[in-house]
Amino acid sequence: MAELDVLFQGVPGAICCHHVDGVLVDPGPASGAERLFAALGDAPPPRAIALTHIHLDHAGATGLVLERFPDAEVWVHERGARHVVDPSRLVASATRIYGDRMEELWGRIVPVPAERLRVLEGEEGEVGGWRWAYTPGHASHHVSYLHDGVAYVGDIGGVRIGDGPVLPPTPPPDIDVEVWNRSLDLVAAWAPERLAITHFGSFGDVEAQIAAVREGLARWAALARDAGAEEFERQVRAEIGDRPSYLEAMPPETLYGGLHRYWQMRDNPSS
Repeated sequence: MAELDVLFQGVPGAICCHHVDGVLVDPGPASGAERLFAALGDAPPPRAIALTHIHLDHAGATGLVLERFPDAEVWVHERGARHVVDPSRLVASATRIYGDRMEELWGRIVPVPAERLRVLEGEEGEVGGWRWAYTPGHASHHVSYLHDGVAYVGDIGGVRIGDGPVLPPTPPPDIDVEVWNRSLDLVAAWAPERLAITHFGSFGDVEAQIAAVREGLARWAALARDAGAEEFERQVRAEIGDRPSYLEAMPPETLYGGLHRYWQMRDNPSS
């Protein structure tokens, strides 16, 4: 397994594309596509792109990768498939958040031809010799993969960079603490030897990492319930500290909104 750093915004250790047995897991943003191609070097063309979910920091480069490698296919859950075929709503939503920085951050988002998709339907299955399971909680279109003892878990395995802390990325709109914990239960039941995460790399202390994600998620959820956005961000920034890779992987100003919406939906389920 190769861990390819796409050097998001020039910062090392923020976004990782895992390359294993001809499969790229989460190719990263379109703004990092050329760096991804450079990192691949003279490796054989990939046969597949396995998306854990369709957020732009994970999947934005997919269309560009398909242009470079015309024989590759894309694995994506059914709840995200239509948004990679027609990314207009995804791009419009991100543009409302990032405004003039949209292209600088995320690059040119290229639609994925529908005939290049292997749509993952239902709760679990097998694709291309890999096991997969539906693992929402961070995103409604999130899946995880198991291959040769490694669980590729996108963002439900948290953000962990170098010797930094394990922290839960909680942007809106799909954060659900209970569902996220059930997804972690599923991954734990696989008993993988390692967890591979997009932010950043792979780790062998699986039980400890899962426990740390649960603890961080519970703690930040309680903070979001009891504090306003400004205090939440202040405390999160203090916890992250001066770590540029964390600040790019999980911008603190984006994290309150997901948990705030979670509490709104939980307290007012009919709204």
